[in-house]
Amino acid sequence: MSGGVDSSVAAALLVEAGHDVVGVSMQLHDASQGDERFGSCCTIDDLHDARRVAHALGIPHYIVNLARRFEATVVADFVREYAGGRTPIPCAHCNSDLKFSTLVEQAAGFGADCVATGHYARVARDAGGVYHLFRGVDHRKDQAYFLFALTQAQLARALFPVGGMPKDDVRRLALARGLRVADKPDSQEICFVPGGDYAAVVDRHLPADRSGLVVDLQGRVVGRHDGVHHFTIGQRKGLGISAAEPLYVVTLDAERRLVQVGPKAALDRRRFAASGVNWVSGSPPNGEIRAEVQIRSRHAAAAARVVPVAAARMDVEFDVPQSAVTPGQAAVVFQGDEVLGGGWID
Repeated sequence: MSGGVDSSVAAALLVEAGHDVVGVSMQLHDASQGDERFGSCCTIDDLHDARRVAHALGIPHYIVNLARRFEATVVADFVREYAGGRTPIPCAHCNSDLKFSTLVEQAAGFGADCVATGHYARVARDAGGVYHLFRGVDHRKDQAYFLFALTQAQLARALFPVGGMPKDDVRRLALARGLRVADKPDSQEICFVPGGDYAAVVDRHLPADRSGLVVDLQGRVVGRHDGVHHFTIGQRKGLGISAAEPLYVVTLDAERRLVQVGPKAALDRRRFAASGVNWVSGSPPNGEIRAEVQIRSRHAAAAARVVPVAAARMDVEFDVPQSAVTPGQAAVVFQGDEVLGGGWID
Protein backbone atom coordinates (compact mmCIF):
# COMPACT_ATOMS: atom_id res chain seq x y z
CA MET A 1 0.00 0.00 0.00
CA SER A 2 1.69 3.15 -1.26
CA GLY A 3 -0.92 5.53 0.08
CA GLY A 4 -2.28 6.19 -3.41
CA VAL A 5 -5.73 5.53 -4.77
CA ASP A 6 -4.78 2.46 -6.84
CA SER A 7 -3.33 0.30 -4.06
CA SER A 8 -6.04 1.54 -1.68
CA VAL A 9 -8.81 0.37 -4.01
CA ALA A 10 -6.94 -2.88 -4.66
CA ALA A 11 -6.98 -3.57 -0.92
CA ALA A 12 -10.66 -2.61 -0.64
CA LEU A 13 -11.67 -4.95 -3.47
CA LEU A 14 -9.82 -7.86 -1.88
CA VAL A 15 -11.42 -7.21 1.51
CA GLU A 16 -14.88 -7.09 -0.09
CA ALA A 17 -14.15 -10.34 -1.94
CA GLY A 18 -13.68 -12.02 1.44
CA HIS A 19 -9.91 -12.35 1.48
CA ASP A 20 -7.88 -12.05 4.68
CA VAL A 21 -5.88 -8.92 3.83
CA VAL A 22 -2.79 -7.42 5.47
CA GLY A 23 -1.67 -3.96 4.39
CA VAL A 24 2.09 -3.49 3.94
CA SER A 25 3.89 -0.27 3.04
CA MET A 26 7.54 0.13 2.15
CA GLN A 27 9.58 2.84 3.85
CA LEU A 28 12.25 3.65 1.29
CA HIS A 29 14.29 6.34 3.00
CA ASP A 30 15.49 7.41 6.43
CA ALA A 31 12.55 9.26 7.94
CA SER A 32 14.86 11.02 10.41
CA GLN A 33 16.37 12.93 7.47
CA GLY A 34 13.03 14.42 6.44
CA ASP A 35 11.45 14.30 2.98
CA GLU A 36 13.52 17.00 1.31
CA ARG A 37 15.28 14.40 -0.84
CA PHE A 38 12.10 12.61 -1.81
CA GLY A 39 9.49 13.65 -4.34
CA SER A 40 5.72 13.46 -4.34
CA CYS A 41 5.41 9.76 -3.51
CA CYS A 42 6.80 7.34 -0.92
CA THR A 43 6.89 10.09 1.73
CA ILE A 44 5.91 9.86 5.37
CA ASP A 45 2.57 11.47 4.48
CA ASP A 46 1.95 8.64 2.01
CA LEU A 47 2.63 6.07 4.71
CA HIS A 48 0.12 7.86 6.94
CA ASP A 49 -2.44 7.80 4.11
CA ALA A 50 -1.91 4.06 3.69
CA ARG A 51 -2.39 3.48 7.40
CA ARG A 52 -5.60 5.53 7.45
CA VAL A 53 -7.00 3.53 4.52
CA ALA A 54 -6.09 0.26 6.21
CA HIS A 55 -7.86 1.44 9.38
CA ALA A 56 -10.95 2.37 7.35
CA LEU A 57 -10.93 -1.09 5.76
CA GLY A 58 -10.46 -2.79 9.11
CA ILE A 59 -7.22 -4.54 8.18
CA PRO A 60 -3.84 -4.58 9.95
CA HIS A 61 -1.11 -2.38 8.51
CA TYR A 62 2.65 -2.77 8.72
CA ILE A 63 5.55 -0.62 7.54
CA VAL A 64 8.59 -2.49 6.23
CA ASN A 65 11.81 -0.46 6.41
CA LEU A 66 13.65 -1.09 3.14
CA ALA A 67 15.67 2.12 3.13
CA ARG A 68 19.10 0.46 3.11
CA ARG A 69 18.12 -2.12 0.51
CA PHE A 70 16.52 0.57 -1.67
CA GLU A 71 19.68 2.69 -1.50
CA ALA A 72 21.94 -0.28 -2.22
CA THR A 73 19.94 -1.61 -5.16
CA VAL A 74 17.72 0.98 -6.84
CA VAL A 75 19.54 4.25 -6.05
CA ALA A 76 23.03 2.79 -6.51
CA ASP A 77 22.06 1.35 -9.90
CA PHE A 78 20.50 4.69 -10.89
CA VAL A 79 23.73 6.57 -10.11
CA ARG A 80 25.96 3.94 -11.72
CA GLU A 81 23.93 3.93 -14.93
CA TYR A 82 23.82 7.72 -15.34
CA ALA A 83 27.54 7.97 -14.55
CA GLY A 84 28.12 5.42 -17.32
CA GLY A 85 26.24 7.45 -19.92
CA ARG A 86 23.07 5.35 -19.74
CA THR A 87 19.50 6.35 -18.82
CA PRO A 88 18.07 3.96 -16.21
CA ILE A 89 14.49 3.11 -15.24
CA PRO A 90 14.52 2.81 -11.44
CA CYS A 91 10.83 1.87 -11.26
CA ALA A 92 11.43 -1.33 -13.24
CA HIS A 93 14.37 -2.28 -11.02
CA CYS A 94 12.34 -1.47 -7.90
CA ASN A 95 9.46 -3.68 -8.98
CA SER A 96 11.56 -6.78 -9.69
CA ASP A 97 14.61 -6.37 -7.45
CA LEU A 98 12.89 -4.91 -4.40
CA LYS A 99 9.12 -4.76 -4.37
CA PHE A 100 8.11 -8.24 -5.50
CA SER A 101 11.19 -10.12 -4.35
CA THR A 102 11.03 -8.59 -0.86
CA LEU A 103 7.26 -8.60 -0.43
CA VAL A 104 6.97 -12.22 -1.50
CA GLU A 105 9.38 -12.98 1.35
CA GLN A 106 7.29 -10.81 3.69
CA ALA A 107 4.12 -12.59 2.56
CA ALA A 108 5.53 -15.90 3.71
CA GLY A 109 6.08 -14.38 7.15
CA PHE A 110 2.45 -13.32 7.30
CA GLY A 111 1.25 -16.69 6.03
CA ALA A 112 -0.13 -14.94 2.94
CA ASP A 113 -0.63 -16.69 -0.38
CA CYS A 114 -0.27 -13.66 -2.67
CA VAL A 115 1.08 -10.15 -2.96
CA ALA A 116 -1.36 -7.63 -4.42
CA THR A 117 -0.45 -4.16 -5.72
CA GLY A 118 -2.21 -1.31 -7.48
CA HIS A 119 -0.41 -1.82 -10.80
CA TYR A 120 -2.37 -1.50 -14.03
CA ALA A 121 -1.49 -4.92 -15.37
CA ARG A 122 -3.07 -8.37 -15.55
CA VAL A 123 -1.89 -11.92 -14.89
CA ALA A 124 -3.44 -15.12 -16.21
CA ARG A 125 -2.51 -18.78 -15.82
CA ASP A 126 -2.92 -21.13 -18.77
CA ALA A 127 -3.95 -24.79 -18.72
CA GLY A 128 -0.32 -25.84 -18.56
CA GLY A 129 0.29 -23.84 -15.39
CA VAL A 130 2.32 -21.08 -17.08
CA TYR A 131 1.63 -17.51 -15.96
CA HIS A 132 1.19 -14.76 -18.55
CA LEU A 133 1.52 -11.00 -18.06
CA PHE A 134 -0.73 -8.54 -19.92
CA ARG A 135 -1.20 -4.80 -20.20
CA GLY A 136 -3.83 -3.20 -18.00
CA VAL A 137 -7.22 -2.57 -19.58
CA ASP A 138 -6.63 1.19 -19.29
CA HIS A 139 -3.78 1.65 -21.76
CA ARG A 140 -3.33 5.26 -20.63
CA LYS A 141 -2.25 3.99 -17.21
CA ASP A 142 -0.78 0.65 -18.25
CA GLN A 143 2.27 -0.36 -16.16
CA ALA A 144 3.07 -3.77 -17.64
CA TYR A 145 6.12 -2.18 -19.30
CA PHE A 146 7.68 -1.76 -15.84
CA LEU A 147 6.97 -5.38 -14.83
CA PHE A 148 8.72 -7.25 -17.64
CA ALA A 149 11.40 -8.61 -15.27
CA LEU A 150 8.95 -10.53 -13.07
CA THR A 151 9.60 -14.26 -12.96
CA GLN A 152 7.16 -17.16 -13.03
CA ALA A 153 7.64 -17.60 -9.30
CA GLN A 154 6.78 -13.93 -8.67
CA LEU A 155 3.82 -13.90 -11.06
CA ALA A 156 2.45 -16.99 -9.34
CA ARG A 157 2.11 -14.90 -6.18
CA ALA A 158 1.02 -11.62 -7.85
CA LEU A 159 -2.43 -10.06 -7.90
CA PHE A 160 -3.35 -6.83 -9.71
CA PRO A 161 -6.96 -6.13 -8.66
CA VAL A 162 -7.34 -2.84 -10.58
CA GLY A 163 -5.64 -4.03 -13.76
CA GLY A 164 -8.94 -4.90 -15.37
CA MET A 165 -10.61 -1.51 -14.95
CA PRO A 166 -10.18 2.09 -16.17
CA LYS A 167 -8.59 4.63 -13.82
CA ASP A 168 -11.79 6.68 -13.70
CA ASP A 169 -13.64 3.65 -12.31
CA VAL A 170 -10.95 3.19 -9.68
CA ARG A 171 -11.43 6.74 -8.45
CA ARG A 172 -15.20 6.31 -8.43
CA LEU A 173 -14.86 3.14 -6.35
CA ALA A 174 -12.63 4.97 -3.87
CA LEU A 175 -15.09 7.86 -3.62
CA ALA A 176 -18.05 5.53 -3.12
CA ARG A 177 -16.22 3.82 -0.26
CA GLY A 178 -15.28 7.07 1.40
CA LEU A 179 -11.54 6.57 1.02
CA ARG A 180 -9.77 9.87 1.64
CA VAL A 181 -7.32 9.23 -1.20
CA ALA A 182 -10.03 9.14 -3.88
CA ASP A 183 -8.91 12.44 -5.38
CA LYS A 184 -5.21 12.16 -4.54
CA PRO A 185 -3.12 13.11 -7.60
CA ASP A 186 -1.01 10.46 -9.30
CA SER A 187 2.73 10.72 -8.80
CA GLN A 188 4.48 11.77 -12.01
CA GLU A 189 8.09 11.58 -10.87
CA ILE A 190 10.71 9.17 -9.59
CA CYS A 191 10.19 8.96 -5.84
CA PHE A 192 13.77 9.86 -4.85
CA VAL A 193 14.18 12.58 -7.51
CA PRO A 194 12.20 15.61 -6.26
CA GLY A 195 11.31 18.06 -9.02
CA GLY A 196 12.78 15.74 -11.64
CA ASP A 197 16.32 16.97 -10.94
CA TYR A 198 17.98 13.59 -11.41
CA ALA A 199 21.41 15.16 -12.07
CA ALA A 200 21.43 16.57 -8.53
CA VAL A 201 20.89 13.08 -7.13
CA VAL A 202 23.78 11.74 -9.19
CA ASP A 203 26.00 14.71 -8.24
CA ARG A 204 25.72 13.78 -4.56
CA HIS A 205 27.34 10.43 -5.27
CA LEU A 206 30.05 11.39 -7.78
CA PRO A 207 33.36 13.28 -7.75
CA ALA A 208 32.91 17.01 -8.25
CA ASP A 209 34.65 17.28 -11.64
CA ARG A 210 32.86 15.32 -14.34
CA SER A 211 33.25 17.97 -17.05
CA GLY A 212 33.94 17.23 -20.70
CA LEU A 213 33.36 18.29 -24.29
CA VAL A 214 30.32 18.54 -26.53
CA VAL A 215 31.15 17.55 -30.12
CA ASP A 216 29.23 17.36 -33.39
CA LEU A 217 28.98 14.34 -35.68
CA GLN A 218 32.33 15.25 -37.27
CA GLY A 219 34.02 15.39 -33.86
CA ARG A 220 34.37 19.17 -33.80
CA VAL A 221 34.12 20.75 -30.35
CA VAL A 222 30.99 22.90 -30.06
CA GLY A 223 30.77 23.32 -26.28
CA ARG A 224 31.53 21.99 -22.80
CA HIS A 225 29.47 20.20 -20.18
CA ASP A 226 29.53 19.43 -16.44
CA GLY A 227 29.02 15.67 -16.77
CA VAL A 228 27.41 13.17 -19.13
CA HIS A 229 24.84 12.38 -16.41
CA HIS A 230 23.18 15.73 -17.21
CA PHE A 231 22.12 14.37 -20.60
CA THR A 232 20.10 11.62 -22.22
CA ILE A 233 19.75 10.46 -25.81
CA GLY A 234 17.32 12.66 -27.75
CA GLN A 235 17.67 15.63 -25.39
CA ARG A 236 17.37 19.01 -27.10
CA LYS A 237 17.04 21.58 -24.32
CA GLY A 238 19.78 22.52 -21.92
CA LEU A 239 22.70 21.74 -24.21
CA GLY A 240 24.29 25.13 -23.66
CA ILE A 241 25.21 25.61 -27.31
CA SER A 242 23.81 27.60 -30.22
CA ALA A 243 23.51 26.39 -33.79
CA ALA A 244 21.78 27.19 -37.06
CA GLU A 245 19.55 24.12 -36.70
CA PRO A 246 18.14 22.31 -33.65
CA LEU A 247 20.64 19.85 -32.18
CA TYR A 248 19.95 16.74 -30.13
CA VAL A 249 22.09 14.46 -27.99
CA VAL A 250 22.97 11.52 -30.24
CA THR A 251 25.51 9.54 -28.21
CA LEU A 252 27.13 9.67 -24.76
CA ASP A 253 30.67 8.44 -24.09
CA ALA A 254 31.20 8.41 -20.32
CA GLU A 255 34.76 7.07 -20.51
CA ARG A 256 35.91 9.93 -22.75
CA ARG A 257 33.44 12.39 -21.18
CA LEU A 258 32.01 13.24 -24.60
CA VAL A 259 28.49 14.34 -25.50
CA GLN A 260 27.84 14.07 -29.23
CA VAL A 261 25.09 16.16 -30.79
CA GLY A 262 23.50 16.18 -34.22
CA PRO A 263 20.29 16.79 -36.18
CA LYS A 264 17.12 14.93 -35.30
CA ALA A 265 17.55 12.50 -38.20
CA ALA A 266 20.76 11.22 -36.56
CA LEU A 267 18.65 9.78 -33.72
CA ASP A 268 16.97 7.18 -35.92
CA ARG A 269 17.96 3.56 -35.29
CA ARG A 270 16.66 0.36 -36.81
CA ARG A 271 18.69 -2.17 -34.80
CA PHE A 272 19.94 -2.58 -31.25
CA ALA A 273 21.00 -5.26 -28.78
CA ALA A 274 19.68 -5.81 -25.26
CA SER A 275 21.04 -7.74 -22.30
CA GLY A 276 19.68 -8.86 -18.95
CA VAL A 277 16.68 -10.24 -20.84
CA ASN A 278 13.89 -11.93 -18.89
CA TRP A 279 11.36 -14.06 -20.76
CA VAL A 280 8.14 -14.13 -18.75
CA SER A 281 7.43 -17.77 -19.64
CA GLY A 282 10.78 -18.76 -18.13
CA SER A 283 12.47 -19.68 -21.42
CA PRO A 284 13.29 -17.78 -24.64
CA PRO A 285 11.38 -18.31 -27.88
CA ASN A 286 12.65 -20.98 -30.26
CA GLY A 287 14.25 -18.73 -32.85
CA GLU A 288 13.27 -15.29 -34.06
CA ILE A 289 9.76 -13.96 -33.59
CA ARG A 290 7.61 -11.12 -34.90
CA ALA A 291 6.50 -8.81 -32.11
CA GLU A 292 6.05 -5.19 -31.04
CA VAL A 293 8.86 -3.65 -29.01
CA GLN A 294 8.45 -0.69 -26.64
CA ILE A 295 11.69 1.19 -25.91
CA ARG A 296 10.53 3.67 -23.26
CA SER A 297 7.46 4.17 -21.09
CA ARG A 298 5.79 6.69 -23.41
CA HIS A 299 6.84 5.02 -26.67
CA ALA A 300 4.23 3.33 -28.85
CA ALA A 301 5.43 -0.25 -29.30
CA ALA A 302 6.66 -0.71 -32.87
CA ALA A 303 6.72 -3.78 -35.10
CA ALA A 304 10.03 -5.58 -35.05
CA ARG A 305 11.96 -8.79 -35.55
CA VAL A 306 13.26 -10.14 -32.23
CA VAL A 307 16.05 -12.70 -32.14
CA PRO A 308 17.04 -14.39 -28.86
CA VAL A 309 20.85 -14.57 -29.00
CA ALA A 310 21.34 -16.35 -25.69
CA ALA A 311 19.30 -16.95 -22.58
CA ALA A 312 19.67 -13.33 -21.42
CA ARG A 313 20.33 -11.43 -24.67
CA MET A 314 18.34 -10.44 -27.73
CA ASP A 315 18.75 -8.52 -30.97
CA VAL A 316 15.93 -6.27 -32.19
CA GLU A 317 15.36 -4.96 -35.70
CA PHE A 318 12.47 -2.54 -36.23
CA ASP A 319 10.48 -2.51 -39.45
CA VAL A 320 10.71 1.28 -39.37
CA PRO A 321 13.61 3.16 -37.68
CA GLN A 322 12.74 4.51 -34.24
CA SER A 323 14.03 7.72 -32.70
CA ALA A 324 16.25 7.92 -29.62
CA VAL A 325 16.92 4.27 -28.83
CA THR A 326 18.53 4.88 -25.45
CA PRO A 327 21.05 2.66 -23.64
CA GLY A 328 19.83 1.80 -20.14
CA GLN A 329 16.15 1.96 -21.01
CA ALA A 330 13.98 -1.15 -21.08
CA ALA A 331 13.08 -2.81 -24.37
CA VAL A 332 9.88 -4.74 -23.70
CA VAL A 333 8.56 -7.31 -26.17
CA PHE A 334 4.79 -7.51 -26.69
CA GLN A 335 2.47 -9.56 -28.82
CA GLY A 336 -0.77 -7.65 -28.64
CA ASP A 337 -1.37 -6.95 -24.95
CA GLU A 338 0.86 -9.77 -23.70
CA VAL A 339 4.34 -9.12 -22.34
CA LEU A 340 6.66 -11.81 -23.68
CA GLY A 341 9.73 -10.40 -21.96
CA GLY A 342 12.25 -7.61 -22.09
CA GLY A 343 15.77 -6.48 -21.35
CA TRP A 344 18.05 -3.47 -21.07
CA ILE A 345 19.15 -1.63 -24.19
CA ASP A 346 22.91 -1.80 -24.74
